[in-house]
Amino acid sequence: SRQRYVLGDTAMQKMAQSHVFLSGMGGLGVEIGKSGNIYLRRHKCALTVHDTKHCTKWDLGINFFIHEDDVTSQRNRAEATLHRIAELNPYVHVAASTVPLDETTDLSFLKHYQCVILTEVSLLLQKKINDFCHAQQPPIKFISADVYGVCSRLFCDFGDEFEVLDTTGEEPKEIFISNITQSNPGIVTCLENHPHRLETGQFLTFREVNGMSCLNGSTHQITVVSPYSFSIGDTSEMEPYLHGGIAVQVKTPKMCHFERLEKQITNPLCLVADFSKPEAPLQIHVAMLALNHFQENFGRGPNIGCLQDAEEMLKIAMSISETLENKPQVNGDVVKWLSRTAQGFLPPLAAAVGGVASQEVLKAVTGKFSPLQQWLYIDVLDIVTPLDKVGSEEFLPRGDRYDALRACIGDSLCQKLHDLNVFLVGCGAIGCEMLKNFALLGVGTGQDKGLVTITDPDLIEKSNLNRQFLFRPHHIQKPKSYTAAEATLNINPYIKIDSDINKVCPATENTYSDEFYTKQDVIVTALDNVEARRYIDSRCVANLRPLIDSGTMGTKGHTEVIVPHLTESYNSHRDPPEEEIPFCTLKSFPAAIEHTIQWARDKFESSFSHKPSLFNKFWQTYPSAEEVLQRIKSGESLEGCFHVIKTLSRRPRSWTQCVELARVKFEKYFSHKALQLLHSFPLDTRLKDGSLFWQSPKRPPFPVKFEFNDPLHYGFIVSAAKLFATVYCVPFTEKDLSEETILGIISSVKVPEFRPSNKVVQTDETARKPDHIPVSSEDERNAIFQLEKSILSNEALETDLQMKPISFEKDDDSNGHIDFITAASNLRAKMYNIEPADRFKTKRIAGKIIPAIATATAAVSGLVALELIKVVGGYAADAYKNCFLNLAIPIMVFTETAEVRRTEIRNGISFTIWDRWTIYGKEDFTLLDFINAVREKYGIEPTMVVQGVKMLYVPVMPGHIKRLKLT
Repeated sequence: SRQRYVLGDTAMQKMAQSHVFLSGMGGLGVEIGKSGNIYLRRHKCALTVHDTKHCTKWDLGINFFIHEDDVTSQRNRAEATLHRIAELNPYVHVAASTVPLDETTDLSFLKHYQCVILTEVSLLLQKKINDFCHAQQPPIKFISADVYGVCSRLFCDFGDEFEVLDTTGEEPKEIFISNITQSNPGIVTCLENHPHRLETGQFLTFREVNGMSCLNGSTHQITVVSPYSFSIGDTSEMEPYLHGGIAVQVKTPKMCHFERLEKQITNPLCLVADFSKPEAPLQIHVAMLALNHFQENFGRGPNIGCLQDAEEMLKIAMSISETLENKPQVNGDVVKWLSRTAQGFLPPLAAAVGGVASQEVLKAVTGKFSPLQQWLYIDVLDIVTPLDKVGSEEFLPRGDRYDALRACIGDSLCQKLHDLNVFLVGCGAIGCEMLKNFALLGVGTGQDKGLVTITDPDLIEKSNLNRQFLFRPHHIQKPKSYTAAEATLNINPYIKIDSDINKVCPATENTYSDEFYTKQDVIVTALDNVEARRYIDSRCVANLRPLIDSGTMGTKGHTEVIVPHLTESYNSHRDPPEEEIPFCTLKSFPAAIEHTIQWARDKFESSFSHKPSLFNKFWQTYPSAEEVLQRIKSGESLEGCFHVIKTLSRRPRSWTQCVELARVKFEKYFSHKALQLLHSFPLDTRLKDGSLFWQSPKRPPFPVKFEFNDPLHYGFIVSAAKLFATVYCVPFTEKDLSEETILGIISSVKVPEFRPSNKVVQTDETARKPDHIPVSSEDERNAIFQLEKSILSNEALETDLQMKPISFEKDDDSNGHIDFITAASNLRAKMYNIEPADRFKTKRIAGKIIPAIATATAAVSGLVALELIKVVGGYAADAYKNCFLNLAIPIMVFTETAEVRRTEIRNGISFTIWDRWTIYGKEDFTLLDFINAVREKYGIEPTMVVQGVKMLYVPVMPGHIKRLKLT
């Protein structure tokens, strides 16, 4: 379901028909296969994995699905990984192919596939297969990807014409209108200066416009005038605008055009990922072409660390550059490092490229999101440049599982990774991917040093399985951290993992000590909770520990590196606060479906969780109804007693009474509420300035008349009655839920008539929900009467003084929670003439679900692991990179980390967030001694002394001078 929120149903259905061919089950191929297979769905969907090579020890360090017994038995790589890829998704048919694929192969078998992905295939064969795919009708979508040492490339060709149905995947924007000019062009202004966030050339359709009503239902292309206004063409002949109106963005398909690989080699169209090096993609393009030519010329790749081979590759690069259309400059360093490391393999780089490539596969088979046009190059020269003076013997193979990594970063850095103590907070999607990266890098595998500590308090849910790839269906309801640790040991049995189920936040007892933090070499967060991230960041700053943070939302992702003394911290910047829906909007004046969903969510929380909890708490404090009655009668004020007694007196005691209560609530929420608002503010009500009260964004409500045969009405009654029965501990059977039984009960319910009230309706948008509603003396008298009646009727016994609060759970479809919220929200929407939302959308908004997809988490985790290598190597500030990506568009932007801000006190004395000044004292050290020591050591006069929020010494405060003598 989390993926469905990213892709939508149309794309999911198209994926269900797709057949994909993936060649090369090395480190990159398995990354693409893993992410690709997770998001494919249905039994008609098929993935063929192809490879002709046998498993070697080398593969253990690059392919997380190849195990030591596969190496011992020399299994084919496709056959070894087949069942482990198939295990990820039971809905997809996965097959293995081991037939040779070379220049003599008849390619007609590829006609069965919609998409072909090539890894570890020669450039000559790539061109031949691309030509075949491009020539088909419709074209077979072609993707090729390679990782050689510290450089990687990705190429896409989806044919001469490829239609994209939705370029961004974002929800269509809705804009409330405050004015439309009668002019050429007509200028539309947004309500209350809310920015529209539109772009010139986009299309909008209009509805609910009063006055200029001919706009309603029409579509217009817009030109942006300002962040708060746009033009829509000639409106001079239309009627004058009066009020109201909503403009809704219209998604329009876009046609993309691709060239064949042969042509793109000479004139490449590249995505620039690092704007500080816009020339880099073309330089890597030339270097990787030189590598391909070297392989063709010599029948091998350049030897590890061989300077002679590097010189030969540089000559080839120079001659290739002359044949390309724009004759790009050759970067000698890029060619040299590519040559030195080409035999090696960096698993985190493969994870990053594999995630992006998998997203392109998805685009190819669905037409959803903007495809890559046509090349992406990512290099990690930042990792190897500081290793320039390291001897070539450091990079040579030692015959173990880390040889591919060693060829890229050298043995010393490998050893540092083995000896690393790392604390990973969160074992969700990114956490699972990070553990896989740790296992391949050998993190925490040192003989005497090194440990991976992981923590996550959550249990595995079914919705986790589409992207948290270490988990399987039989793991559901098991702790994430323990399960993830066990699965990681399957990838690398030598990794040392300590797994906890602690929640890391300031409010819990199980938070880790400062001593624990100081033992960690690096902390990695994989959380979606901002407050927890801020807390962990504060602990890292306090204990001078590096932190790498990351997160995803749908196809978007980010990484941030925080290094002591070099960078700012996570807490150095603040995200803009989430816009809260004003209380009066929720209570009386909803304007959008989000408002009605939040209202229904609040009703759920109030009726089935908050009130039952308060009820239980009250009767735990006052164990008997007789005692409470006596205290009230004696004039004692007991907090909350009025609401508790009201709940007790109205408590349903049978299924019939639960249904009756639901029916009465229907009338109150969806009829009486509307009648009361129209009583307080009739439709012709005007404000002091003469304008109508009921105009956009305020929508007048109209009472909903109950109809038993309306599925929405019936659904509300059943879901509400079931929840009332649960909280009031009333049993019910399947027969009780039958239409016949429900109809019989409802037809005899006496619904209270509407009686208008003179209560003031809150219209101030800045007003907050009151904490306490005052209780009148009449209410108190009524409470005494109701409680006496309950006691006399034997309806205030011990069992009557208990309720069963419900905790909201969005992912259990059998509990009726989302059913209630969907029905309540859509009935309120109907009352206010707001477009309703289906159950799926309601679940996302009410459950605050963060859309997620495996492709983005794989890419982000790979980028985090690359930064981890730099942190372990103790690199200089300019080596670190933060990244923001959106695989839907696609964009990938690398930026340098923010340099730590230094505060000057005066000449020669300054500090940053990472600095500590230490004053050493003895047992008899007084406050005055401390102030004198600061004066002597730093030459500054302390004006006051505080600890946290405690003021220890402020000279102007009475009595503080006496504190100078205290130790």
